[in-house]
Amino acid sequence: TLVVTFALLAFMWGCAPQPAPDTREADERAIREIEIEWSKAVAAKDVERCMSFYADDASEFEPNKPMDTGKDAIRKGYDAFFAIPGISSSFQTAKVVVARGGDLAYTYGTNATTMNDAKGKPVNDKGKYVTVYAKQPDGKWKVVADIFNSDLPAPAPPKK
Repeated sequence: TLVVTFALLAFMWGCAPQPAPDTREADERAIREIEIEWSKAVAAKDVERCMSFYADDASEFEPNKPMDTGKDAIRKGYDAFFAIPGISSSFQTAKVVVARGGDLAYTYGTNATTMNDAKGKPVNDKGKYVTVYAKQPDGKWKVVADIFNSDLPAPAPPKK
């Protein structure tokens, strides 16, 4: 009976679900590549390419405006942004963290934007961002939440 017990235990151990492989290193590389390509799309003012990085139900949190949810709303934000006179923008990833489960990740980094002020003079702005990614059923990473803001001080409230 001892042999049968060991055989049964060995069989049960072999049937136990194995932990998922740790793909965080490869996922981090993939997300860094996505952010390089996304920054290139922003620099090229390529709205459709920018939209390709978002999940259908993504949300974007732009400064000083309500949250945009869904690709149509986010696309309108890009259209308005790229229409600003003298606009140019890029971003640089500082860190990528992939969850142990391999289905969620976040990044953060810095951004730089130049645009013309009301007098047509270029204004440079630096800021930061946080982006949350979710791995899709097809294995591709897509942005599900994106927030960014400026390092410039907020304008003073109007005097009464």
